[in-house]
Amino acid sequence: MAASSNSSLSGSSVSSDPEDYQPPIWKCYLYQLQQEAPRPKRITCPQEMENRPKYYGREFHAMISRERADELLGGAEGGYLIRESQRQPGTYTLALRFANQTLNYRLFYDGKHFVGEKRFESIHDLVTDALITLYIETKAAEYIAKMTTNPIYEHLGYTSLLRDKMTHRPSQGRAGSRRVTFQRENKISSPLAKRTTLRDGEKQRSYEKAHNFKVHTFRGPHWCEYCANFMWGLIAQGVRCSDCGLNVHKQCSKLVPSDCQPDLRRIKKVFSCDLTTLVKAHNTQRPMVVDMCIREIEMRGLNSEGLYRVSGFTEHIEDVKLTFDRDGDRADISTDVYADINTIAGALKLYLRDLPIPVITYDVYSKFIQAAKITNPDARLEAIHEGLLLLPPAHYETLRYLMTHLKRVTMFEKDNFMNAENLGIVFGPTLMQPPDQNTLATLNDMRSADHGQHCFCLIDMTVTLGTSYTRKTIPKILRRNGRENFLVESVYSQKEERSGERSAGGPTRFCPGNSTCCRHDYLHYFQTLHRVAG
Repeated sequence: MAASSNSSLSGSSVSSDPEDYQPPIWKCYLYQLQQEAPRPKRITCPQEMENRPKYYGREFHAMISRERADELLGGAEGGYLIRESQRQPGTYTLALRFANQTLNYRLFYDGKHFVGEKRFESIHDLVTDALITLYIETKAAEYIAKMTTNPIYEHLGYTSLLRDKMTHRPSQGRAGSRRVTFQRENKISSPLAKRTTLRDGEKQRSYEKAHNFKVHTFRGPHWCEYCANFMWGLIAQGVRCSDCGLNVHKQCSKLVPSDCQPDLRRIKKVFSCDLTTLVKAHNTQRPMVVDMCIREIEMRGLNSEGLYRVSGFTEHIEDVKLTFDRDGDRADISTDVYADINTIAGALKLYLRDLPIPVITYDVYSKFIQAAKITNPDARLEAIHEGLLLLPPAHYETLRYLMTHLKRVTMFEKDNFMNAENLGIVFGPTLMQPPDQNTLATLNDMRSADHGQHCFCLIDMTVTLGTSYTRKTIPKILRRNGRENFLVESVYSQKEERSGERSAGGPTRFCPGNSTCCRHDYLHYFQTLHRVAG
């Protein structure tokens, strides 16, 4: 069923065409700024204040002047204290150090602390949010003013699907199922197209309904589904439609058309959801999409020619996405419904590509790129290990599971023509998206031969490493954490069972120099590493 005219695929047939590059949908610039924002530093009063209000802590310094507050704060960026106003006794002021100056804000308390509209449980939270807001609005004032000028809302399918001419076709092999798929005149790359799913036998209604937006506090990173920018702050970062679940900035909500679909409000978003948020919500080790797609591919697709290289039909891949968004872990992606394994492989790639924060997160991207440039194999492996330990647990586990799967894919290279280099070209840019959101710079990076080499280096090392490694390559970070012995003995004991020997008169090796065995070393180490690198 895959749209491919190639009779065979070899290593040379896989190329990274810069003209095919599409920048990521979700924009990380504001997310990066929030990560860089100053952290709050409480300036405590050394004396016990008898008249201190019960809802303030040691940051309260009684009635002092602005000049004295400025002196106490010194040059501590993010430093803060609370003082009683000399001009208006009985009122309290937050003195906050930001951008080399002391800012003063009138504080209020009615069960919660507040300065403006936002209300906080603690002064520490209030200051944290204030520093984030001040930093972002100072650094990106012009960017924020223009961020609604190029919305992704229609591109993602909210409004365009309402206008498209659709023909319903029952899903094959699912008699009695109410799920339908669409064949459209125009292709839509839609990570959020779930909001326009139709029920079988129902006609699409064209009436308008305004969204019912409410101020909302998002737990974990969230991106605006109108402008694709990060929603910054600690609480009340944006608004959510209580009928359909659309999440946008407050300023973006004024531009969203009246196209709410309340009958879809119970659908839980799977695609385009932050990886950690999804895993915590479903109480799983990895995203269900990753587990279910890999399981299906390994059951019936490992010998498929051009696996992951050959594209499935866009409409079928979108249908898989809609199925996951609606049914979650009950999604049926069996061969009865999707006979073409390239559809399942395409859905897995789409899921990874649409993650707001890539599997290899922005903050460790540069570490992996630098590690890939190291020519010494031992030093390179150690640098990669140290980078792995910096990944969030859910990202780490997802990457480990995916690498294990890709190793199995290469075992069928004679049938599928997909070696580690080919898989690296396919998955590298998806797993390791550069944090720079300058489109031209990103495109130039993608055109760089070095960048392509660095992108698939991690995968290539994982599945085809052909060098023996001694105990010296155990990452120093593991030694510092006192976990070296567990890892070393676990690896060695299992390798000895396979090899049946150790190197005589020298340090224990992962294998006795057999090149065939050595090709599995890094993967085996990677699999063991996840048990201790929590």
